[in-house]
Order: sequence, then C-alpha cells, then structure tokens
Amino acid sequence: MASEADLDAEIKALSILAEHPELYPEFAKLGCVGSLVSLLAHENTDIAIDAIEVLGELTDEDVEAEESEWKALVDAMLEADVVDLLTQNLTRLDEKNESDRSGVYHVLSVVENLSSQADLTELIGQQSNILEWLLKRVQEREVRVGQNKQYSAELLAILLQSSRSNRDKFARMGGVDITLQLLSAYRRKDPEKDTDEEEYVENLFDCLTCMVDEELGKETFLEAEGVELCQIMLREGKMSKARALRVLDHALGGSTGVAACERLVETAGLKTIFAMFMKKQEKETNEHLLGIFSSLLRLLPGQSASRIRTLAKFVEKDYEKIGKLLQLRSEHAGRVGRVEQEIEEEEKEMSKEEKEERAAESLSRRFDAGLFSLQTLDVILAWLVAEDDGARSTIKELMGKDGKSLEDLKRSLQEQLGGIEADEGKSESELREMLQTLIACI
Repeated sequence: MASEADLDAEIKALSILAEHPELYPEFAKLGCVGSLVSLLAHENTDIAIDAIEVLGELTDEDVEAEESEWKALVDAMLEADVVDLLTQNLTRLDEKNESDRSGVYHVLSVVENLSSQADLTELIGQQSNILEWLLKRVQEREVRVGQNKQYSAELLAILLQSSRSNRDKFARMGGVDITLQLLSAYRRKDPEKDTDEEEYVENLFDCLTCMVDEELGKETFLEAEGVELCQIMLREGKMSKARALRVLDHALGGSTGVAACERLVETAGLKTIFAMFMKKQEKETNEHLLGIFSSLLRLLPGQSASRIRTLAKFVEKDYEKIGKLLQLRSEHAGRVGRVEQEIEEEEKEMSKEEKEERAAESLSRRFDAGLFSLQTLDVILAWLVAEDDGARSTIKELMGKDGKSLEDLKRSLQEQLGGIEADEGKSESELREMLQTLIACI
C-alpha cells in the first residue's frame, strides 16, 4: 500500500468477510489469509493489532460458517504460523499502553477462538510458549484484577481442560504450585462480587481441578501442601469453600489418589469433611462429599490406620453418619424412581427401535434426577456392609423401615457393573473388580 494509513483502512475493511463465511475457502486459496497473518510481524504494532482484531472477527463463534469453511480459513492461518506470531505479539506488546493492552486482549481472543477445536488446543499448548506466557501473566500484581489478567486465567483453564499433554507440560512448569500460591490469598477472604477478580479466582480453581485429575498433577499438589490449603478453605473460606471441596474430590479420585486419601486422614481432614456432611448442604456439595467418601473407602489400604480411622467416623455416635447416608439414599431413590416411571409410561407406546434411539436421552434424565449420587451412595453403603458387622445390621434395619433391603444395593451395583464398557482400560478394570467384590460381600 502507498501508506500505512491506506494499509490500516484495507485491513479493517476485511472484517466484512465475517458476514460472508462462504468466501473463506476462496480467501485462503488466493493467499490472502497468509498475507493477513504475515502482518502480525509488521514493525508497526498498530498494524499488527488491526490484523489480529480482524482474525478474531473471522474466527469468532458467532460467525455462521460451515465446518469446511472454518477449516479452510484456520488451516491457512496455521500454515502461515499464526500461533507463533500471536505469541510473539504477546511478548512485544506493552500493556502500560492502552492500545497495546487492547492488542493483548485481541490476541487472547484469537487463541480462544482457535481453542474451540480440541486438536488445535493441544497444538497451541505444545508448539508455542503460550502456556508459559499465560502462567507469567496471571502472576502479575495489579491493584485490581484487570480484564487481561482474568482472560489469561480463563484461557489457561481452556487449554488445560482440553488436553492431557498441556496438563503435563503445565505440571512440569511448576504450574500447580504457582496456582496454589495464587489461590492461597483467598483462603479466608473473598474477591469482590461480579468483578474480573471473582472470575479470575474461579478460573484458577478450574485450572487446579483438572490438574489434580492427572498423576503428575496430584504428586505436585501433595508436595505443595494442596490438601492442607484446601482444608483451611473448608474451615475458614467462603467463596473458596465449595471450590476447595471440588478440588479435593478430584485429587482423591482415580487409581492414583491413594496418597491424597492418606494425607487427608493424616492432617485431621476427616473431622472437617464429616462435620460438613452432617449439615444441610447444596446438591453439588453433597455430590463432592460422597465422592470423597467413596474414594477413601475404595483406595485406603485394608487394615491401615487411616482406613480404620475412616470407618470409625462412619460408625461413631450410634451410626448417625450411616443414618444420614440412608436418608440421602431415600431422597435420591425417590426422585430417580419418579423419572423412571415417567420414562416407562412414555415407552409403552414406542417400538423397540424408538426406545433404542431414546436410550441416551433416558439415561441423561435419570442422571439429572440424581442417579450418579444414588449409585455413589450405594457403593459407600456396600463398603460399610462389607467392612463392619454393626454397620451391616444398622443399614439392613434402616433400609427395612423404608421398604428396601440389601438386595436393592446389590441390584444397583449390578447395574453399574453392566454399564462398564467391554473394551475397558485399567481404571474400568479396577472398577469392575471392586463392584464384583462388593456384590459378593452383600
């Protein structure tokens, strides 16, 4: 172009393409995408920011593009090294300048748009320094958490939730330890409501939750005393309380959660967890508490001091915890039963093929009614029946008052067993073995 002003105008004019995504393949074929992406390296950052903003508009989720049209555009962007160029702009833009601050926001927006595809999420995380930049950005001190700091935490959560490779890389970067340090500031105080800071904290908890699902993430979480921090939040936190409980549920779960289960017991966590359980709680809080109980009973080694202490908690004070478990079971079974009756009525007029077509929807309705919690409760109760004669008698007696018996527990476990896929992996194989053992004990 004759001048940078003309170039600036031409770049901005390209945003109209977002209204005509059918032209994306032609735009890519003509080499225009490559030309536009190359402008991200322009020495004038204002020109680069204009190009980034247009790329953001073209890839926005609100653009009504067919998959093939979107793919033609994005493939051309990737071929022109868009990810590296976006990352380079993050490092050269100075957020003290308002225009550059806006540029950083637009870079993050393009990265988020590209991350809507799982395969691209992994590519972005593995083949660029974006994770390193985001981790550094969320640590920057600000008087009030600004939009870009919040957005960086949100994008970090998206990249981690979508890719195991990204989670492993983040763990090796010390990301779990840093996230815990950032969250420790909120162990007793809450961020201001309806602010960027509140969303920032929420996103950091999302990052931590998906990290502790991985073996490497769990190890780092334990080393950095994550269990202890979560306990402080459970006792003294407000907003952080429910989020810390969710993190603990994930950290204790899975076949690699043994060490986290033992740490919880060693650090006097049972008292806190069971005290919460005996109070009236929100549905989601109860789900996480049940998840923690299930993990403790499944993973703590037999005859270990930590397992004996856990079982003692269930049977103390005249089996009051077991009474609460059965009260919850009755409530969940009632809701699930009503939905199952509705489904049964609807299916009376249906053919076999129609029933099969609606099988996934029917299962989803049962889960919405509380099937997952009901199944978790039945696994917990089955463990207690298997482990303690007094608990077995109490459960049998209390279920009898509700017109139920241990056979109802057995049927629930058999249904769960039947739902495990034939081509099972290690975790499914361990679950199958556990359910078979519990069924035999009942």
